[in-house]
Amino acid sequence: MPAYTKDRSPGASNFSTLPKISPSSLSNNYNNINNRNVKNSNYCLPSYTAYKNYDYSEPGRNNEQPGLCGLSNLGNTCFMNSAIQCLSNTPPLTEYFLNDKYQEELNFDNPLGMRGEIAKSYAELIKQMWSGKFSYVTPRAFKTQVGRFAPQFSGYQQQDCQELLAFLLDGLHEDLNRIRKKPYIQLKDADGRPDKVVAEEAWENHLKRNDSIIVDIFHGLFKSTLVCPECAKISVTFDPFCYLTLPLPMKKERSLEVYLVRMDPLAKPMQYKVIVPKIGNILDLCTALSALSGVPADKMIVTDIYNHRFHRIFAVDENLSSIMERDDIYVFEININRTEDTEHVVIPVCLREKFRHSSYTHHTGSSLFGQPFLMAIPRNNTEDKLYNLLLLRMCRYVKMSTETEETDGHLRCCEDQNINGNGPNGIHEEGSPSEMETDEPDDESSQDQELPSENENSQSEDSVGGDNDSENGLCTEETCKGQLTGHKKRLFTFQFNNLGNNDINYIKDDTSHIRFDDRQLRLDERSFLALDWDPDLKKRYFDENAAEDFEKHESVEYKPPKRPFVKLKDCIELFTTKEKLGAEDPWYCPNCKEHQQATKKLDLWSLPPVLVVHLKRFSYSRYMRDKLDTLVDFPISDLDMSEFLINPNAGPCLYNLIAVSNHYGGMGGGHYTAFAKNKDDGKWYYFDDSSVSTASEDQIVSKAAYVLFYQRQDTFSGTGFFPLDRETKGASAATGIPLESDEDSNDNDNDLENENCMHTN
Repeated sequence: MPAYTKDRSPGASNFSTLPKISPSSLSNNYNNINNRNVKNSNYCLPSYTAYKNYDYSEPGRNNEQPGLCGLSNLGNTCFMNSAIQCLSNTPPLTEYFLNDKYQEELNFDNPLGMRGEIAKSYAELIKQMWSGKFSYVTPRAFKTQVGRFAPQFSGYQQQDCQELLAFLLDGLHEDLNRIRKKPYIQLKDADGRPDKVVAEEAWENHLKRNDSIIVDIFHGLFKSTLVCPECAKISVTFDPFCYLTLPLPMKKERSLEVYLVRMDPLAKPMQYKVIVPKIGNILDLCTALSALSGVPADKMIVTDIYNHRFHRIFAVDENLSSIMERDDIYVFEININRTEDTEHVVIPVCLREKFRHSSYTHHTGSSLFGQPFLMAIPRNNTEDKLYNLLLLRMCRYVKMSTETEETDGHLRCCEDQNINGNGPNGIHEEGSPSEMETDEPDDESSQDQELPSENENSQSEDSVGGDNDSENGLCTEETCKGQLTGHKKRLFTFQFNNLGNNDINYIKDDTSHIRFDDRQLRLDERSFLALDWDPDLKKRYFDENAAEDFEKHESVEYKPPKRPFVKLKDCIELFTTKEKLGAEDPWYCPNCKEHQQATKKLDLWSLPPVLVVHLKRFSYSRYMRDKLDTLVDFPISDLDMSEFLINPNAGPCLYNLIAVSNHYGGMGGGHYTAFAKNKDDGKWYYFDDSSVSTASEDQIVSKAAYVLFYQRQDTFSGTGFFPLDRETKGASAATGIPLESDEDSNDNDNDLENENCMHTN
């Protein structure tokens, strides 16, 4: 997908039915892995040693390692390929399908299922991938079935891998649900009963309606506690989950580089780096900039300049999320109160260079150049005074060529000599531009003039008129006449546009011309000016290098301390942190009989054999959409979840990583791949659509990690599958008693209550 730009601007044949395949034994060679140090947080797409050339493998070849089978990209289907590879390398689930156990559990009558179609199609795909006959297959038939029951996946647009995983796990569950007729169950609140009793009741109720291989492998139980802020009512429920969606610690602030343009026309724009709230508004930006510059926040106007024009002029209550990192943000100091001052108006000014379309026609055009700027001027003003104000505003980069200075004595820069505004009309009248010739200055009027001080220029930038304008930093008629002298012809002409739109995207050559009322200009908030320069005069008097010049404030060099990574346990802790519900998602309090913004806390009660962890990298809010590239450091082996379980009977629960779904790119686009550990040889591989490569463990932890698959260590066996009867599953989940082998059971029948590790199956 292309990056956001402003308006300013992937065959092989379908599946074939394969003979029943005997399951391969699961390697027990799961080596312990030492603690790793994350050395480089700037993770790029990895390079891998090729496992084999997987361009094509014809059916009948039997020399491929089972499971090392790529999936063709059908067109933006990498999200599906990544999800399938992760599930394919989940040993208990794959052994279940390879052993054809699904055949006896297909539920064709479940109204919530897909008449067994998803389960059958998935089984065929897994059998092909683990046959050892194919280097890659084309999952077209599987995608077609998915699209039939989930239209959002029917096309070829990029989708979310986690959303497909959620659909697929739910679809497989309902297609394989052992419950043929689901009973109605009235949910009950805890009402002060012990957690153990409530948890046992909740899990039993869950199994009465939901009992499948998916529940056996992926379902766990968490405790939800809600507290009403009004009546202090406490509601405790236990709910099943299929995967954990973990929030990532987010920065609450962001840095922005902006340019401050002061009223002093001789002062160069200064670049600042400001620290602002990530979810804030333009006023927050102004406040932060004011603290660094001393310019009052209420005297600032924030703009976005692009391609020599104002792409946007922001209101103070607009969200900062609309500002991208690459935007050129200019903040102008305007010394008037825009809400109280009715005599002045702030207008945008853009610069244009005129040109002829050809030497044989009289048709002219124009192109924008330089930096636009803002000015505050009286609503009623004469064109002479406005011209003088415009010229004064540009005096830092309107210069006089050396040749002219030595010979003709034409217009001098306002830094060198003051300029009188008593000249003929330089405004387009009736659509025809005025001449742009420069006359000789009056020697007498150009002599003995004092140079304007920096302070004087600062006081005379913005406007004309008003008794107290000089005190307010606005130019008066007297100061303008004293500072501008000696020129009878204009360096530029000007036009104004009145589109009634402050989002200025263009200025046309056929804009309206300035209206006259006894030589007075009538301007309002919708007006903006275009200054037209003749190419020769522009080349002679306009210093483009000076106009683009700026200074850097020391804040630009400041680099906020970066946290190199966060640990997976930090995300789990954040998941179990108490939070207040939002106004858009309140809880109905049965005591108050009203919706309340209650506090909510989630705790883990029991965990499944295979724990799926979804890292919430995509952030959505009212204000912004973003992808978090935070590096999450997660263990490849020995993930100890016991500290997060509130079940008092829960002991050490260790997990090993078996698969990772990766996402590279940003919001709305990118590419999905997967890492997975082959259950037969115990090695890690990288799956990128039809390509399969070897991978090393130090490549797995990256900023791209999106969905993690962990398998509990006590569930690894010679076949990778753990057959459990329903009674054992129910007792395990409800009471927290660990699973035992037959030998252990015979020896410890009287000691069950003393066991301290509970697993949910």
